[in-house]
Amino acid sequence: MTQLRLECIGGVEEMDPSCWNALVSDDHPFLRHEFLHALETTGAVSVGTGWLPEHRTLWQGERLVGFLPFYLKSHSWGEYVFDWGWADAWQNAGGRYYPKGLSAIPYTPAPGPRLMLADDIDRQTAMELLASGWETDSRLSGWHLLFAEPQEVEAWCRARPELIKRSGVQFQWRDVDFGDFDGYLAAMTSKRRKEIRRERRRVQEQGISLRRLSGDEISLDDMRHFYRCYRITYLERGQSGYLSEAFFLRLLEEMPQALLLIQACHSGQPVAAALCLQGSRTLYGRYWGSEVMADCLHFETCYYQAIEHCLAHGLTRFDPGTQGEHKVARGFAPVHLTSLHFIADPQLGEAVADFCRREHRHIQAYASSAERGLPFRRSSNRPGSGQGAS
Repeated sequence: MTQLRLECIGGVEEMDPSCWNALVSDDHPFLRHEFLHALETTGAVSVGTGWLPEHRTLWQGERLVGFLPFYLKSHSWGEYVFDWGWADAWQNAGGRYYPKGLSAIPYTPAPGPRLMLADDIDRQTAMELLASGWETDSRLSGWHLLFAEPQEVEAWCRARPELIKRSGVQFQWRDVDFGDFDGYLAAMTSKRRKEIRRERRRVQEQGISLRRLSGDEISLDDMRHFYRCYRITYLERGQSGYLSEAFFLRLLEEMPQALLLIQACHSGQPVAAALCLQGSRTLYGRYWGSEVMADCLHFETCYYQAIEHCLAHGLTRFDPGTQGEHKVARGFAPVHLTSLHFIADPQLGEAVADFCRREHRHIQAYASSAERGLPFRRSSNRPGSGQGAS
């Protein structure tokens, strides 16, 4: 068999889209050529934003057999696994933390695969070849793998036992044979069932109706309105969003089949919107904004409508994004995540490993507490905590 060859590329535009997408699972739109290309061509990922693409590709002869998203980072913004404290401590001690190597999806804390390989490629061999690249790269303080699936995390740890594990938690909804939204509510305690119905009724009482648009049903005007709402979310915090209108319009042009737009309308006009991406089994809630202040509108638009969509279309998992104690009361269970970290300097690596061990105990306690707060009746089929994405 032809030996594997490692090549670094400066962006996915250098790759044939069909060859790239042939390696991507049908449940993970963020790894598709169209999504990564939209980030790069609209400037969200660039030297200027501190995300320099250096994707690792694996070849057998002229055949692309694998890839790993890889960015040279000059900061830690847009990652959602926070290592600012590590960077500050090391730089205060006279070290250099940036640039660092990062394998993740920019601005997208969605668990999923990171290393994509053809079926006939040995994973251990591929990982050892990839690791040898950044271990000998004197530019980098280390390498960080974020939001990878549990099976991939364990495979990396077998290939490189020195990698440091860091625990995290997200909250996700999973279908446990609910059937429909009423079935979902029926699995809950009476108190929570009444509260969710009250929240949904409150939205209707304010004269707001909801509609869900998929694929070609989404117009340019719909997407432009969504972007206005998205910007408002950031402007309210005195910030500007990571992503531009051009990025979202490009997604609409290049991969409409992966988009779900949930619009909230008042007097027939859209006033708020949430944009999700969807795979074959999973709905990913990512972006939201509103032009109005309305009670319970965020819960209805971003959570309840999305759950209804999943139940109506056979999607078994809904990943609504980061953060979220408020999600627990609405049936989103804690899911354990693990990031991996290679730290080139032994002294910094030892300190980071110690920190992660101590942090792990707190994360475990936090997840257990959240698990106890789920609103499901004990006699029902209740979603429990998971060990990452599937």
